[in-house]
Amino acid sequence: MSPVKASIGTSEVSEVSTASHLGYKVYNRIIDWISSDRTQLSNITERINEVVRKSGVKDGIVHLQTLHTTTAIFINEWQDALLHDVKEFFEKVVDRNEYYRHNDPLYSDCERRNADAHMRGMLMGQTLCLQVRNASVLLGTWQSIILAEFDGPRSRTLAVQVSGV
Repeated sequence: MSPVKASIGTSEVSEVSTASHLGYKVYNRIIDWISSDRTQLSNITERINEVVRKSGVKDGIVHLQTLHTTTAIFINEWQDALLHDVKEFFEKVVDRNEYYRHNDPLYSDCERRNADAHMRGMLMGQTLCLQVRNASVLLGTWQSIILAEFDGPRSRTLAVQVSGV
């Protein structure tokens, strides 16, 4: 690649793309699985670390994106009592038995009656971006990568992109 010139203030800066000169890599994978419960939390830390190892990236970032509006991905401690509390929290914050237009045939063509699942996914978010250090996802001592299913059982996919050197 040829150098790119950019003007910053009154000085001129010359940048060189690292993509071809320093071994910058971009590695993409789709991970599939089938959930077994309507609300299910899955520890996917090891699956993500396996993708990172296969990518050949030693230092960089890993971007995770669930491809569904009724799932979410987040970081938390993987501990049984806490996982129970997390599920209870979702039930309290977004009550499945409330009236939602999305569930009403007068307003929506959705037959799944899953408005609560959409709102839970929206609250938690569908993406994570984490650092890769020494060919592994950088996580704190008690941190795990958790995928939340809010509308199962269903077939699910997660896009993983690892980039770096």
